[in-house]
Amino acid sequence: MTKDELSEKYRAYIDCLNRRDWSRLGDHVVESAEHNGRKFGLGGYRRMLEGDVAAIPDLHFHIDFLIADPPMIGARLLFDCTPRGELFGLPVNGRRVHFTENVFYRFEDGKVAGVWSVIDIAAIRAQIGV
Repeated sequence: MTKDELSEKYRAYIDCLNRRDWSRLGDHVVESAEHNGRKFGLGGYRRMLEGDVAAIPDLHFHIDFLIADPPMIGARLLFDCTPRGELFGLPVNGRRVHFTENVFYRFEDGKVAGVWSVIDIAAIRAQIGV
């Protein structure tokens, strides 16, 4: 798979997340998906994403930049959202926050197989004064 093809696969995956098209998640993620070293499987990965959206109804994944080096993608994602209650253990409670996620993906057969994610929790802390 070329860099451009992999980038397009990734953009289609992000579009699926932003549309909340959970029934099509398997078009973009393998059955044996892993997230930060945990073997979630597709079902667990879907439950994690559905939980994220339940906690953050206006969650939208915005690609700031991405770098493709098949079979890997590196991306910086931007978030501008209003979580309900706690977010990453912080009492956000309906306040609007901006933060980033630096994330790497390993693809197998054109689908996400592994995800390594680091979220800028310090930025959220600074915004809510904790």
